[in-house]
Amino acid sequence: AQGKPKSFLVDLIPPKKGQKRRTAPAKKELPRPVAKRLRKMGLGEKVAQVLLVGFEGQDLTAPVFAQLRKLGFGGIVVGSANYTSSAQLGALAGETRVIAEQARQVTPWVMAEQEGGEFNVFADLPPATSASRLSDVPQAAREADLAGRTLQPLGVNGVLAPVVDVATGADAAVGPRAYSDDPKAVAAYAKAVVSAYRRAGVLAAVRHFPGLGSAAQSTKEGPVNVGLSLEELSERDLVPFRAAIAAGAPAVLLSNALYAPDDFVVPGSLSRKIVTDLLRGKLGFEGVAITDDLSDPSITALGPVPKSAVKALAAGADMLYISGPQSDQEAAYRAILGAVRRGDVPRARLDEAVGRVLSVKLDYGLLRK
Repeated sequence: AQGKPKSFLVDLIPPKKGQKRRTAPAKKELPRPVAKRLRKMGLGEKVAQVLLVGFEGQDLTAPVFAQLRKLGFGGIVVGSANYTSSAQLGALAGETRVIAEQARQVTPWVMAEQEGGEFNVFADLPPATSASRLSDVPQAAREADLAGRTLQPLGVNGVLAPVVDVATGADAAVGPRAYSDDPKAVAAYAKAVVSAYRRAGVLAAVRHFPGLGSAAQSTKEGPVNVGLSLEELSERDLVPFRAAIAAGAPAVLLSNALYAPDDFVVPGSLSRKIVTDLLRGKLGFEGVAITDDLSDPSITALGPVPKSAVKALAAGADMLYISGPQSDQEAAYRAILGAVRRGDVPRARLDEAVGRVLSVKLDYGLLRK
């Protein structure tokens, strides 16, 4: 019988001298509590578990909580428009847990894009300093540690940070969100910040894989080309991601930009070549791969959100971030449900994604043993 075709990366990125070729990581046996929960879940519950959603409102009257009671989303993202004070945030996150318990659902992630300084959604909470203004790695670690120890008791158990893109030139859109223009320096920051958040019990999702540092425009403005070859990405932009993964990063946030492996026509978050071949196969990442916001113009300019959600899951993403509107979130849920039922997305792919989500939730105390 003919063997499985080799990855396109084998020839494009040969191993360095003395380094063995890396293949996609062998599938590990799921932890017993995860396997047990997965067996009990219906198809609808599994689909809901791969959705990470934003919402409108600042309390439980927000429509998302009716959805949460009904579907049991994998997580919610709290933004600046949802926040008034730390007390209100704590109450909101606490009620989210109560809803899940009452509905006998898996506790959802409560995440925030809390990058530091002016890039915080909770302006009065740490980290206080934006990445480019940090004096050194120890300061970054201290601020991440303080942020984790502040956010975790409030019920925020994940941050869509840090940004580990390598800034390239004065025109780089990532600008002050980046630690440095030196890959090794960014790698040192990435390791320290990921480790600090892990010690505090807060998930950190390093972003934007496979690198957004050379983009001259934000993906929140429209489609963006990252005009680097795969070799250039590997030598520069992937360095911090390798370091973060080695430090135990539990999650990676996928870029919505366009990259060379797909001839600049498929966003990274929807690309099997980026997610499965590169992130899983080349870098050996076994944690949760989260898309950047599928509601961003960089995605919606290329197609409707529900269709993109199906493509992202099929490509290998484990969680699909959709900030809104609610109609798109519900349509994405139905689209994935239909795609799995028709066989367009294999049930094994959905189970793989849910298994990863639940495994990381188990590590962070969101799934009972």
